[in-house]
Parts: sequence; C-alpha cells; structure tokens
Amino acid sequence: MKEELSSVGLLNLETVNAHVLSSLAACIQMLNASRLDSLVGLSVPNKELPVHKNSGNKKMELGMTALMKRASSNRDLLLGALQAQKMGHIMATVGEEAVENDTHIPDLINSGTTIFRINCAHGDPELWSEIIRMVKQCSQHLEKPCRILMDLAGPKLRTGTLKDGPCVVKISPRKNAFGSMIRPAQVWIGPRGAGPPPSHLSPDVILQVDGQEFLNKLEVDDSVIFSDARRKRRTLKILSKYPVFSGVGFMAECNNSAYVESGTTLHVKQKGRKSPVGFVVDVPPVEQFVRLRVGDLLVISRDSSDENDTLPRSPIGSHKITCPSGYLFDSVKPGDPIAFDDGKIWGVIKGTSISEVVVKVTHAGLKGTKLGSEKSINIPESDIRYEGLTSKDLMDLDFVAAHADMVGISFVRDVHDIVALHQELAKRRISKLGIVLKIETKGGFEKLPLLILEAMKSSNPLGVMIARGDLAVECGWVKLADIQDEIISICSAAHVPVILATQVLETLVKTGVPTRAEITDAANGRRASCVMLNKGKYVAKAVSMLDTILNSQQYAKVKAELKPLMLSSHVN
Repeated sequence: MKEELSSVGLLNLETVNAHVLSSLAACIQMLNASRLDSLVGLSVPNKELPVHKNSGNKKMELGMTALMKRASSNRDLLLGALQAQKMGHIMATVGEEAVENDTHIPDLINSGTTIFRINCAHGDPELWSEIIRMVKQCSQHLEKPCRILMDLAGPKLRTGTLKDGPCVVKISPRKNAFGSMIRPAQVWIGPRGAGPPPSHLSPDVILQVDGQEFLNKLEVDDSVIFSDARRKRRTLKILSKYPVFSGVGFMAECNNSAYVESGTTLHVKQKGRKSPVGFVVDVPPVEQFVRLRVGDLLVISRDSSDENDTLPRSPIGSHKITCPSGYLFDSVKPGDPIAFDDGKIWGVIKGTSISEVVVKVTHAGLKGTKLGSEKSINIPESDIRYEGLTSKDLMDLDFVAAHADMVGISFVRDVHDIVALHQELAKRRISKLGIVLKIETKGGFEKLPLLILEAMKSSNPLGVMIARGDLAVECGWVKLADIQDEIISICSAAHVPVILATQVLETLVKTGVPTRAEITDAANGRRASCVMLNKGKYVAKAVSMLDTILNSQQYAKVKAELKPLMLSSHVN
C-alpha cells in the first residue's frame, strides 16, 4: 500500500508515526476527492481535518497539529525547553574531570551542552554533589538552563577491579624510526591540587609538586634536576610560566626518557648555593590490564581471593580476571558466545563451575587487545534473569530524586522492571522526576511498545535512550541501524522523546579530528530529541560541532519543505 500511495504522491507512511489517524483521514479524503466523478466543482474546506476521541468526560484532540504539539510538550517536560531556536538538545557525560578543571563545565555549556549526564556506576555522592553544584552555578552565571540526568548502574556485568600497578609515570621524548629524538617530552609542573594546566596546553605528562618555596623561586630557563626510579640523573628545562588557581605552573621539556614516582626530589641546578627542594606527589597508579590474543584462554572467577571450587585442571598459561556478579556464573554454559568491552574482544565459553568460567578468545586485535577493570561483559545468547533494580540502585535512587532532573534506568528488559520502578517511586512519593528507559538489550528492544505503555501509567515525564554500545553487542552489529530506526519510529508514534547515545563523534572527542562517517551519523541525530556525547579530551570541541550539525539552517529549510500530508484548499 505504501508504494501505491507514494506513486500518486499522497502519503509516506514512514513520516506519520506521530499523527497516524489525522494523516490517514486526510489521505482517505484526498483519495475520495481525486475520483474522476468527484473532481468537478469539488471544494475542500481550508482547514485541517479534525480528528477527535472521547475519553470519559474529556474530548481529546487527535489532529496533526495537536499531536505534534503534544510531542514537543513531552520533550520539553523531560529535557527542558529549547533555547534560541535550537532544534535538539546535547547531552555530555561528566565525571571526576569536571571537578579537577574549573573551566570544563563552562566550556561545555558555552559550546552548546544543555544536559549533563552522571553515571552512578562511577564515583560517589560526594563527587556527584560537587558536579551538580558546579553545573547549577555555571548554568545560572551564564544564563543558560541545564538539566541533570543520572544513570543508575543497573545489573550490568563488568570485569572486576584489577590490583593497582606501581605509582610511576613515564616521560618519553618523541623519536623517529632510527631512535633519534624528534621532539622533547612536554611536562607540566604545577602545585599540588591545582588541577590540570590551562586548556591551550597539551603536555605529555603532568607532575604535581609539593614545595611552595621551590615553586615560588622557579623561573623560565631554569634547569630542574632529579633522579628517576632507575636512579638515572635527568633534567627538566623550564620553558614558560603560567598563573594557575593556587599559584603558578610551568611548562618544561625533557630530552631523555625518565620514570618518575611519588617522592622524587626536584631541585634547581645552581652553582655555589643550596636551592629549595620540591617533591613529586600523587602520581596515579599505572592502569593494569591483560592483553588478549586470538586463541588465548581467559579464566573469569567470582573473586580474586576465592580459591575454592576451581575447575579440576586450571588451564596452563591462561589469563585471569574477576567478575563480582554471580549472574555470570549462574547462567552461562559451554558453547555460549561472550563479549568484552563493548565487543572489542569476543570469545566462546569452554568450561564452567560454580566460581569460574573459562573462555577461549576468538576475536581480538592483531597485536592483542587490552582488557582492564570495570569493562562490560555481554552474553547475548544467555537468558540471564537480572533483578530490575539492584540494592545499589535503590540507595542511589534516593540521591538522584533529591538532586537530578532525570533518572536513567539501565538494562530494562520487561514490564516487571517498570512495575518495580513505579513501586519504588511511589514509596518515595516521586512524581516529577523524569524517567529515561535505556534500551540496551534484545529483550528491551523487542518489548519496547509494552515498556512504553506501562511507563505511561505514571505521571513522571518519560524518554527513551538508544544505548548503542550494549545494544549492538546484544543484537548484532549488522542489525543496529534498523533497530535504531525502529526505536525512533516507535517513540515517535508514542510522542516519547529519544536520546541517541554511544560513540557519537567518538574520534573527534578522543583525538580532535572526526571521521567522515561520524559526521553523517551525527546528522542522523536530528531525528532524535537529544544526542549524547561521551567523555574525552576534545569533548567541548565535539559539542560545538554537534551543535552546528543539529541546528543547520539548511536542514531546517529542507525539513520545512517535507511536511507530512495536509489537505490543500482546492483539488483541481
């Protein structure tokens, strides 16, 4: 029917989800008017065809204009009203970096961010409170309204925390293929607790130094001497000096490789007199990981200290990692596929016990792929029965209700999860907190209409997030584009705002330069009410570009020319 209607220029069924009854009624009337025996002297009133529905004592307006206004109203209730003729919201994920850099949040707001996302899987209430305080303060100061979304961690399977590596940082000059130095390593030297260097600087290494007298007497062109972790004598040449929040900071260069640890002593090279001393402090531990290659065996255990009930023979030469969730060990069986870190690594389960699972790696990078702490685990073919809200989620929900505008519900699978959520909200008498259903599993996608209908029974504003990371792994990469389109269509029909998430402009966020495909993907975000960006060094730049893409005047002009079918005033 779609092809036949389109052939006579009457109706495109793909564009009418938000106002089906009105569009079909208009199409039927147009078809009747186009019959040869009814063309002569036919006049159609110059107004939109009214479509009404009686609901109890109320008369609901189901005309096209009314339904489009309802969709806009639902978007504004959840995400906030759009400012300055903007066509969509931009959401940015923030974490600890937001409190370490005083300019981070203002830069994001000035670039076009209207919603800030906090992931409750990371950090604690103290950190979250400070982020929210900074967002509200900056939003008020800049006179640009912003809202807060907090994602509950949910029952997501993740790798456990690996033991911290040594607290040492490597300073490495850039060298060519022959080992000759191309550029000295750029090192930032700043006072303890001063945060990162000014945003226009890009040091290779940041050193925090305890020693106010040492820093006060340090000047441009000074040579700072130290012995590294290998007891090798190294020199830092001071290039420039900058004011920072708690004093001054310095850019320096180093011509030789060095390994610097906490407690390393710094002093200025001076002849004939003793100089003040500074001490390197708070060097973070080296991130630990296992590097997996195709054919490797990986043993996943419940707990690193649990030595009971292991497999009869522990595979020789296998890598080991933990998973704190019992769901993994209770649900999998040999032959099940398993993915790690959003599908960067794939494997097949070769053996199981109560406390261990053995995996053979079937896909990884040519040189191996790193697997570290807190990385996702997906078992797409296993019917794992998660609880809807974990005990941590329930504790975090109290904080979210008191401080945020929206709560993200992770790994929604069926109607029971929505019922449980409504019960918890009712206990807390929470009626205005926005609810965002994160669709990231096959079950959540297949039952989306039922999930939306159940969620609509609550007075809380409602939205849907397309969490493409887990969704692609759970449902298959090749199906993701079709799944994304179907979710947007379903939500459009229900007048529910959509948030498009995961890897939007990812290369730009991480490296500062986008790929061509990313630009097209970002432009597809115009179909959503909001587009989310993840954390990265160049996220403010990515927000600015996304703002330009989403609010293109050329697109607005084209969109205006592609309105759904309306009755014309005359049929000739």
